[in-house]
Amino acid sequence: MQPRQPIPPEPFNPFETPASAETAEASSPCPPPARTDHAAALKEATARLAEAETLIKSSAESRAASKDAETPPAEAPPPCTDSATPQPPAETPPIAPEAPPPEAPPPEAPLAEAPPPEKPTIDLAAMLDDAKARLAEAETRAAEQRDALLRAKAETENVRRRAQEETIKASKFAAEKFAAAMLPVKDSLEAALTTKSQTLEALHAGVELTLRQLVAAFEGANLIEENPIEQKFDPNKHQAISAVESEAEPNTVVTVLQKGYLLHERVIRPAMVIVSKAKTVA
Repeated sequence: MQPRQPIPPEPFNPFETPASAETAEASSPCPPPARTDHAAALKEATARLAEAETLIKSSAESRAASKDAETPPAEAPPPCTDSATPQPPAETPPIAPEAPPPEAPPPEAPLAEAPPPEKPTIDLAAMLDDAKARLAEAETRAAEQRDALLRAKAETENVRRRAQEETIKASKFAAEKFAAAMLPVKDSLEAALTTKSQTLEALHAGVELTLRQLVAAFEGANLIEENPIEQKFDPNKHQAISAVESEAEPNTVVTVLQKGYLLHERVIRPAMVIVSKAKTVA
């Protein structure tokens, strides 16, 4: 036995009214509507389709903003329309994929309640002993510092007193060495005067000996003689009495009237001299 072949469906003709439609018109309680223009019906369907797309788009945007998947409300059934009027099949607009709902954070574990802090126990006896020990240490250190201060003060006072005594002694006995060197000179002069009968040659020799003793005493005291004969005139060491015409260069010492003396490069007495000047041309 051969299987029954399925009957192919008849092609749909929107401009042909099926027999079932006529039967529905006869049995429908609604009065048969008037015939409408197909172009107007197509325009109205297009407008409704655009309105539906706008509504679906706004609904998708609101759902994405709130991140909450909501089921769109069911539309009310359309009113009774003319079944004979061919309606174009409505195209279902593509539905935007819904954003996945955000993952809920894992539930936090409840914090364990911290045990109440234990009240510290205060040992007053130990604190008192510690305070006494620290006080005794501080008193010991203070006594040591006081003793060191007194010793330093006494040492400073001794140094100051010794320095003052040395200064007084230096001012009093500064010429001690020079005085000891001058004693032989005095002895020689006294011996020359005590001799009643002496010749001129003996007196001259005694004076020369005394002079050498005096020069040695001056050298021991760093007292230097300044005799600037035929030297350049130095106003710091020399005192010019007059100026005379001479063959020597101008400001040259030509005559020493009195020698000068320096003590450690310090002028004790300037030398009194006569300097030369240029000859006048007649």
